Amino acid sequence: MNWDQIEGKWKQMRGTAKQKWGKLTDDDLDYISGSRDRFVGRLQERYGIAKEEAQTQADAWLEAEGATETRRSSGGGA
Repeated sequence: MNWDQIEGKWKQMRGTAKQKWGKLTDDDLDYISGSRDRFVGRLQERYGIAKEEAQTQADAWLEAEGATETRRSSGGGA
């Protein structure tokens, strides 16, 4: 999964983002709307972390979500 796919699936993905980063508000999630740059910016603001760390966390989340999506679509369990 890549960030273009996240933009298209943002309504489904925002729940897992909210679980992982509880400081993100519903307004934040609406603003992010699947955009990596906006997502990274909000992580920086809410958690007081450096841009590089926010990018690392966002990309790791994307990778984990992609693996979960692959397991779901192939019928495998977690």
